[in-house]
Amino acid sequence: MSLTIRDCTVEDLPESLDIYNALTETTTVAWSEVRVTLEPRAAWFADQKVRGFPVLVAVDGGAVVGVASYGDFRGYPHWEGYRFTVEHSIHVRGDRCGSGIGRVLLDALIDRARAAGVHVMVGAIDGDNEDSIRFHTRLGFVEVARMPEVGFKFGRWLDLVLVQRIL
Repeated sequence: MSLTIRDCTVEDLPESLDIYNALTETTTVAWSEVRVTLEPRAAWFADQKVRGFPVLVAVDGGAVVGVASYGDFRGYPHWEGYRFTVEHSIHVRGDRCGSGIGRVLLDALIDRARAAGVHVMVGAIDGDNEDSIRFHTRLGFVEVARMPEVGFKFGRWLDLVLVQRIL
């Protein structure tokens, strides 16, 4: 594996979107039920750039195999008290899960967050996603909340687990 972590480019958006949509359509990793198209993803990406929020990709053999980002937590800038807290998102291509890509991406994302003056990074995880909860725990995140049945997908109620790491 010759993995490279770098800033996402507009050219990477289709592959990163494929990763997200594959997970959205088959798992409860993301609670969206609608396939995301390139136009809204490009608008989100442009907003991330304007706001100074990183979008990182993991590239192996010329292919995007993972993507990570962070953004506002709880409606900042409307609620300025949250300005030093971010919520992150990390997705690895299904056939590459468990290969260490997620760890490298999250480490790079944490480095970016520290450099930007972020104090706390939060993750929101489906309560049944024990692999993700263990992954985050190994990287220093602590479970701080478990909210029963706040989400709904695939005809069932989902629990939300919030994890955080003070940087």
